[in-house]
Amino acid sequence: MTETILQFWPVALAFVGFLVWLIRLESRSIENTKEIRRLWHQRKEDMDLAKAARDDTNAMLAEIRDDIKALIAKVGSK
Repeated sequence: MTETILQFWPVALAFVGFLVWLIRLESRSIENTKEIRRLWHQRKEDMDLAKAARDDTNAMLAEIRDDIKALIAKVGSK
């Protein structure tokens, strides 16, 4: 019995080490998946904010364009 334990303890230790490594790998994979989801959500929010800013800018530019057209029409009619 003792000889068997002495003979196979490196194999058992390697197996336990391998299991610990697999558990750490799985945990890292789960953390990375959560981080990727968080980044995608943040990216969507950033894109929505950028679209809203572009829409506001376009609305302001359209208003300026209409004001310029109105001024040109006033000057042209005099």
